[in-house]
Amino acid sequence: MRHLSHTSGGSVALPLGGIGTGNVAVCADGALRQWQLHNIGNHRGDLPWSFFALRVQRHEPPLNDVRILQAPPADLDRPAPLVTDHEVPAWQRDLLARFGGVRGTTFRGTYPFAAVDYDLDAPVDVRMEAFTPLVPLDVDRSSLPAAMFTFTLTNTGDIPLGVWLGAAMQNPVGLDGTTAPDGVRAAGYGGNTNRVRREDGWTSLVMENAGLDPLAPGAGQAVLTCDTPYTVALPQWVEAGEFLSFLRSRSPYADRPRLDATSYAADHQAGAPVGAVGPSPAGQTWNGGLAAPLRLAPGETATVRYALTWHFPNRYVNFHQFGPPNPQWGPTRFWLGNHYTTRYRDAEGVAARLRTEWEDLERDSRAWTDVLAGSGLGDDAVEHLAAQAAVLRSPTCFRTADGAFFGFEGVNGASTTGHAGDVGGSCPLNCTHVWNYAQALAALFPELERSMRDTELDVLQAPDGSVPHRVISPTYLPQLWGKPIGGPDTPALDGMLGVLLKTYRELRSGAVDLDWLAARWSRLVRLLEHVRAGWDPEGTGVLRGIQPSTHDIDLRGVNTFMGTYWLAALRAVEEMARLRGEDHLAAEVRALFERGSAAYDEQLFTGEYYRQVLEPGEPDEFQWGEGCLSDQLIGQWWAHELDLGHLLPADHVRTALRSVVRHNLRSGFDGFEHTYRVFADRDDTGLLVCSWPTGGRPEVPTRYADEVWTGTEQQVAALCLREGLEDEAWAILEGLWRRYDGRRRNPYNHIECGDHYVRSMSGWSVLHAWTGRAWDAVSGTLSLREPAPGERLPVLTGTGWGYARRRDDGETELVTVGGDPGVRSLEVRAAGEVLAPDHA
Repeated sequence: MRHLSHTSGGSVALPLGGIGTGNVAVCADGALRQWQLHNIGNHRGDLPWSFFALRVQRHEPPLNDVRILQAPPADLDRPAPLVTDHEVPAWQRDLLARFGGVRGTTFRGTYPFAAVDYDLDAPVDVRMEAFTPLVPLDVDRSSLPAAMFTFTLTNTGDIPLGVWLGAAMQNPVGLDGTTAPDGVRAAGYGGNTNRVRREDGWTSLVMENAGLDPLAPGAGQAVLTCDTPYTVALPQWVEAGEFLSFLRSRSPYADRPRLDATSYAADHQAGAPVGAVGPSPAGQTWNGGLAAPLRLAPGETATVRYALTWHFPNRYVNFHQFGPPNPQWGPTRFWLGNHYTTRYRDAEGVAARLRTEWEDLERDSRAWTDVLAGSGLGDDAVEHLAAQAAVLRSPTCFRTADGAFFGFEGVNGASTTGHAGDVGGSCPLNCTHVWNYAQALAALFPELERSMRDTELDVLQAPDGSVPHRVISPTYLPQLWGKPIGGPDTPALDGMLGVLLKTYRELRSGAVDLDWLAARWSRLVRLLEHVRAGWDPEGTGVLRGIQPSTHDIDLRGVNTFMGTYWLAALRAVEEMARLRGEDHLAAEVRALFERGSAAYDEQLFTGEYYRQVLEPGEPDEFQWGEGCLSDQLIGQWWAHELDLGHLLPADHVRTALRSVVRHNLRSGFDGFEHTYRVFADRDDTGLLVCSWPTGGRPEVPTRYADEVWTGTEQQVAALCLREGLEDEAWAILEGLWRRYDGRRRNPYNHIECGDHYVRSMSGWSVLHAWTGRAWDAVSGTLSLREPAPGERLPVLTGTGWGYARRRDDGETELVTVGGDPGVRSLEVRAAGEVLAPDHA
């Protein structure tokens, strides 16, 4: 874990929450922010008067100190553009100004774990460790709507101390998730109640609103719970001073056994504040708080566990969908539901599971981060590779009540205010061309990736074989067949080719089997035929004409961005056809691939890189022509992920990659003209989408040319690793990791068209490239590079995970940590061997 002070980590916000459940983020200053529990993305989501506090009491010499467990705001002189992770709500600033906080904090994080050490001017050390369970391949345990906190407190003095650790939270039931409450006031509030429940040694504050329509978007329940015996509660209050006065009033000699006889009681101390009674007034909610009492002898250490759980079942279509106006929408509110809420009756049910499984959930989650941390990778690599999973558990992704998995491109935020506002999902839904970059979901939770393939082939595919790049939700509504879609207007060609590639990936990973493939094979063939008829009717092996792409515009001419996608897709279809015994089709697409491979190389390779060549009369608007596109070999990246070999001559591939890094990796952006969005500035290092090293930049170049996309950076870096270009790979990655080091940008939130952007999950392929991984579940064959002494190469298949290491006798062995990897044959490449086989 990397150590960051609250000032150097001023933009750190690690999201806590499960897959499709919503989040709250723990920040480097110890505060909780970015509350997004209500089925809508809102990076500025706020829940006032929710905080941790500490009281330290001593008889002689007298000490009675109450403070907020939060450091002063780390105000940045020049925040990074288009990000808001550094923002501190006004109420938190006011809280610290009135009641005082800690002098500073130190943050360490390896997702999903965060650790915060508080620097107090008091004879007690306090550390908080926070997490939400994340266990590879275990969707159920990785989908808990919970944030879990363990506080470790040590008396560093030589006199006994009385310590009370308080946790406060606003009752959020009824909130719409969009409006920021003004104190305890917000639309949707009113009739809120907080009640105390004690069970199995835990004390819970159950937050409800019985008067709310059970179908309202904000209907549900939240629970704040603590494991310390004789924890007391101030269930209902309005202003933070009430709760802090409650903490300050505690007596270390109160009659605790009274709680044994009255387990429903909030408090056992006579004369203590009791708080408000009854439901909250209209338009207003209550805050509630718990206080865990401890007696610490000199040098003694104790722990306190707090958990927050929630249950908000009513997810609706609360996002604007692409396509032309549809009268079916009308005033109807389309219900989607939440899969996680079908697993538990309410938030109390979630809390009950945590009470019995906490140790197991923490152990198995930490086993995964231990595999990464013990791999031999550097701290930066471990932190950023682990953080790939954060996107999957952000509001970017969700599961409907029937279990289907969906994803936006990201969460609207500061980078989308110009066209979509800063609340809700960015660019719905399941955008095929952006999800083409994402590799983390398929590796960590293959059953959810299979859900996306089901949607593409069972719901999205049109009768003509095309696959629109966005799905309309609910999926029983008419899809965008033959209608303008948006971003681009017609089905994205790269997205359709990605359907073929991702299907083969799921077959190799074990997410689908040959029976699944047989049931959908005719649809895949129809998709291939649609592409051939539309872009290569003469069978040249080269795609021509208007090619809608992830750049939100139409590409033209002959280019290797779309061309290598095409070549990789042909190879994938060839391999699937051979598995099905369709040798004639396999031979046909193999011949097409070979013609295309030769033609693309002959027409486009300049000796440095692969250019774009337009047909006579084609406009150069939004094209790159003689430019050097960073994604020019994206299909080759896919081919190596799928062990398909080289699509173009290996020496040309490596030359082009070197040129991409030489021309497009820029260090220092002062004075650089950004034509669109700014994702790198000041002294940052970043890989431009495109550059024109020999001139010839069109007056209107390819859209986003001057931007820096982390999804592209990691794709190029992984491809460099596969090709043995380690210096180039690490130069890209180190620049990216410095930009997202927590000072000005959040390592757990890559920005593009929104926060927690899906394209950034290309980073998982860096791990595959570093280990030389090639996995084929059909044959049970795993291929890796030879581990160096002391290395433990992380291994994750569709059914199990662990690591590979070299034994004392020089042989490589696979150590299983979770599940059963299903490896029947382990092939090890010699150290230094280029990791990409050449099948072309």
